[in-house]
Amino acid sequence: QVQLVESGGGLVQAGGSLRLSCAASGSIFDINRMGWYRQAPGKQRELVARITSSSSTNYADSVKGRFTISRDNAKNTVYLQMDSLKPEDTGVYYCNAEVKYTWGFRPYWGQGTQVTVSS
Repeated sequence: QVQLVESGGGLVQAGGSLRLSCAASGSIFDINRMGWYRQAPGKQRELVARITSSSSTNYADSVKGRFTISRDNAKNTVYLQMDSLKPEDTGVYYCNAEVKYTWGFRPYWGQGTQVTVSS
């Protein structure tokens, strides 16, 4: 079994910064993509940023230039540096990891961490 533990959420004023971390543990041979998703009240969960094992990244248009995703493969950890935060960035942020098995990949999710940006 694999567990993802997130940390770093909180309350911040608009224009401020937060750094999220997510550490994967358990029976892990390799992880393909890792990413961050968020879900605002009354909205569907959406992709924020994703990074491959070779550090290729992609971002939602709404966060480009403000958020930076990175990972430490040795620690099975992914980070999300969030700068110039806006009230519309408020939501629960979920970590996702695609763990590789001999038969393919299985996605795992963290429990979520709340990010609240006040205006």
